[in-house]
Amino acid sequence: MAKRTAGYTSNGIRKISALAEFLPEFECFSRISGVKPKPDAVIGWGLKPTSKRARRYAKRYALPYIALEDGFLRSLGLASDGYQPHSLIVDHTGIYYDASRPSDLENWLNSATFEFEELELARQCIALIKRYRLSKYNHAIDQPIDSSAQILVVDQTAGDASIHHGGASAESFEQMLTQALSDHPDAEILVKVHPDVIAGKKQGHLANAKNHPRCRLISQDINPWALFDQVDTVYVVTSQLGFEALLAGKQVHCFGLPFYAGWGLTKDQLHCTRRRVKRSLEEMFAAAYLRYTRYANPYTGKAATLEETIALIADQKRQQERLRGQWFACGFSFWKRRFISQFLGPAAVVHYQKELPVTPIAGSSSAQFLVWSSRINEDFKARYPHHLDQLGRMEDGFIRSVGLGVDLTQPLSLVIDRQGIYYDPSQPSELETLLNQAEFSDDLLTRAAQLRERLVALKLSKYNVPGQQDITLPANQQVILVPGQVESDASIATGSPEIRTNSALLSAVREAHPTAFIVYKAHPDVLSGARIGTLDTNAERLYDLDASHIDITVLLERVDAVHTMSSLTGFEALLRGRHVCTYGLPFYAGWGLTTDAMHCPRRQRVLTLNALVAGTLLLYPNYVDPRSRQLCNAETVVSLLEQARSQKHSLTWKQRLYRGYRNLLIGSH
Repeated sequence: MAKRTAGYTSNGIRKISALAEFLPEFECFSRISGVKPKPDAVIGWGLKPTSKRARRYAKRYALPYIALEDGFLRSLGLASDGYQPHSLIVDHTGIYYDASRPSDLENWLNSATFEFEELELARQCIALIKRYRLSKYNHAIDQPIDSSAQILVVDQTAGDASIHHGGASAESFEQMLTQALSDHPDAEILVKVHPDVIAGKKQGHLANAKNHPRCRLISQDINPWALFDQVDTVYVVTSQLGFEALLAGKQVHCFGLPFYAGWGLTKDQLHCTRRRVKRSLEEMFAAAYLRYTRYANPYTGKAATLEETIALIADQKRQQERLRGQWFACGFSFWKRRFISQFLGPAAVVHYQKELPVTPIAGSSSAQFLVWSSRINEDFKARYPHHLDQLGRMEDGFIRSVGLGVDLTQPLSLVIDRQGIYYDPSQPSELETLLNQAEFSDDLLTRAAQLRERLVALKLSKYNVPGQQDITLPANQQVILVPGQVESDASIATGSPEIRTNSALLSAVREAHPTAFIVYKAHPDVLSGARIGTLDTNAERLYDLDASHIDITVLLERVDAVHTMSSLTGFEALLRGRHVCTYGLPFYAGWGLTTDAMHCPRRQRVLTLNALVAGTLLLYPNYVDPRSRQLCNAETVVSLLEQARSQKHSLTWKQRLYRGYRNLLIGSH
């Protein structure tokens, strides 16, 4: 059977990273040329000028033309800044912004029946978009507007295809502003114009509104939800912002025919006789966002649901906003400088310095300083007292990589903590504060449960260093795993004052459980000889089995309990439902999930396992896709690690040797 082919003329279409997932009905994508066989269909960018050749070709050869457009929830940043689409509209009839003829979306709204389950999903997704304040693009700052105005008028750039095809013109904008001023004779009017119009890069329609005494131009790039917080009524011509205003519960006046006008949800100046029925907001959303739009993860290249897309973009936006601003990154190696700015996100401006300045930098009162967490000790605090309140501490995340940091394997997750650091219980950290105070919504807890189940099923851990799979353990005896740690680790120095060595830990476990079968696994960095933590001679008789070369996930599946000073293995054991005893104060202790030798009075809350996972893996770290160098989220990184582990296992020994040598060369600089 011949493979179905979609032909295209626009290079931009072929550059869509997840094109095959967006259009699974086609097996091949081919640029149209005179010498190639005719495709089964032609794809192009809606009615944009770049699609003219594709539409002419389709008409000449009587081929179906399929219109593509970016979805209504596209990405964190702009396409011009290198952000691939998370969503794509695929229309076989017309395109949603062309009101002169039907589209797939209009046909659904005219005739489709929406079942309860679909409308319930629509309600849930609307609530998520409102909660996370998402729009088509999500890079703009989200901050309050200093105004008492309650009316918003939305301008658009000249030449926007939705204006002409939506039955409107330049005069429609003047009519809209005049009507808004007349409807609200005593009110201040906010006029949202595109930043490029103010900068002179593009033409708008309402720039002259700045001369009206009751109009205030909003020209900065700002999250639309910050505007919705301020106003009750929104006036648009055909802007998508009008539909988002409906989601926010605002009254919307339309002076053109956008896709959401004519269904009884808006006050309309124009009318479309084809739009014959009244629709609820949930039905409109279900048609536009659930049926009409397709979703994919641009980092994994795999198809996605709307809920997964909301979660990913919301996580990107949250990570970006948390670290927005000026940063001075001090004392980082050349190798770390390659990726540090990626984890701070696109809204951070990063300056690299060899060391922190001893005295304050002029004009840096709002800047933040970043150092690797292990550098911060009492001497450091005494030397740099001026910067402690502006200090961010960086450390590896909990789902890091396929390979060890000591081998210069680039991380996929890092944490940046401006209160302390998660492994130091001597002072609060952002993770501890989050676990104490955060309200974990139902969607977040559901994601945490799914992530936990996936980590366990895929046998993923922090470093994912492969080990032996076979191990024999007694069936009629309690089996306790004691994971070794690097004894110079700051987590031991700050969080385990009584038991500070692997030998002392083994001794304490054997004394408390004289009849147990104790399995000891040395830390990979200690095994490699890179770090301190070997056992003394006497300790070697305290355990029954050395499992240092066994895969940690295999051990966690087989043992009954894990006893640890502060190892992350204890957290990974909790994910798998194992009993965990802590002898220090790791970040996961003190929340009612572990048996603890120590107590932290600041930890005052009993958490569910899913809440602990949500705070620790979903909210606290920053995640980066190494290929695009863009922020992503925990679920995406798990998929990338799964792909990387599979790829690494398929490499020849020569390829692995080359990669290791390349990393060493990079690190030496």
